Amino acid sequence: MELRFILKQLILPPGGLLLLIVLAWLCAAARPRLAVVLLVLGVGGLWLMSLPVVVEYAARALEREPALAEAQWAALAQRGEVIVVLGSGREEADPAWGGDQPSATALERLRYAARLHRASGLPLLISGGLHYGEPPSEAGLMAEVLQRDFGVATRWREERSRTTWENAQYTAQLLREQGIGRVVLVTQAAHMPRSRWCFERAGLEVVAAPLGFLGVANARPLGGWLPEGKAFWQSTRLLNEALGLAVYPLLYR
Repeated sequence: MELRFILKQLILPPGGLLLLIVLAWLCAAARPRLAVVLLVLGVGGLWLMSLPVVVEYAARALEREPALAEAQWAALAQRGEVIVVLGSGREEADPAWGGDQPSATALERLRYAARLHRASGLPLLISGGLHYGEPPSEAGLMAEVLQRDFGVATRWREERSRTTWENAQYTAQLLREQGIGRVVLVTQAAHMPRSRWCFERAGLEVVAAPLGFLGVANARPLGGWLPEGKAFWQSTRLLNEALGLAVYPLLYR
């Protein structure tokens, strides 16, 4: 496993917040005031990130691209040349399926891409490499599910990428060989700003097709002020996107 993935797990919640709590315990005797500050930050961060209302308003700041109305789907044939679906991880060794499967968010993307394909007739490209260096590729898994469960064939697979930046670079390389420069990009709404930035830097014209919006009324008890495990997971993904938007322009030109 690459060092950057280990560091990411340690820094991003819950790892980073748990480290603050551990540091508070270590500092309690020698630096009690610092310990209190660290404890408040750690516990307070865990609480805030578990609130659906925090997810709702944080997502609104990231989800900048509007959803495509169903009435627009058929017209995508005039706006783009291929539907590009980005990988989103996998669930390993599920005995119900006899092996690895695309993650829940990847399945969301496949379902949406299948509908866009049927409405527009555009071919599909799936981009996603090896997960932590282990085969099969995300693109391979997703293409199999798309064919078997949705009855839709994948025209191209990009199976080398490990990051969103590499998704864009390797996809652009593959499509340039086909004379294609306009893509309909399918990914989660919060991931779309970073994805669009990467694909446009790779020289492709992007039509955004976001899904999985979180910045909508959460319809939770007490307006979303009760902690929820699902909300914590969603907050972590949103924080990852916020950091990505800040860091990518520094890492890539």
